[in-house]
Amino acid sequence: MATTGPTDRLARIRALARLLDAAFRIPGTNIRFGLDPLIGLIPGLGDILGVAASGYIIVEAARLGAPRAVLLQMLANIAVEGLLGAVPLAGDVFDVAWRANERNARLLARHVVAPEAAHRSSRRLVVGVTVAVVGLLAGLVAVVGIGVVLVISLLV
Repeated sequence: MATTGPTDRLARIRALARLLDAAFRIPGTNIRFGLDPLIGLIPGLGDILGVAASGYIIVEAARLGAPRAVLLQMLANIAVEGLLGAVPLAGDVFDVAWRANERNARLLARHVVAPEAAHRSSRRLVVGVTVAVVGLLAGLVAVVGIGVVLVISLLV
């Protein structure tokens, strides 16, 4: 059995990403979609299957030696698609626009071609998202705290 190199594996990942995100075109438009939003129409099971197929791209990225920052960015793309894609019908429209698999294939291609640049870019994004999430959580805690204080002051 012949071993495949990074270029062959990347080509397979790009083909899978295209199949999942952009294999078909709505006639008369430039709107492309793939199997992911179509299988997402199956209540419950469709979104799980879509995320599982997307997970294969993450596994291959790890096998190709993508750094943690790149893998985290790829996971974030899938998480966004999985969470928002779970909204019936509107989520499937979001899947058509977001195209997490193609985003992840591009991230992986950048890593294979220019690993250090891809790593720096992904690290900055992960830090930025982490800061934003911590900020949102702090704001949520503050709002809940103010609400509790107001309720207690009304009861006293």
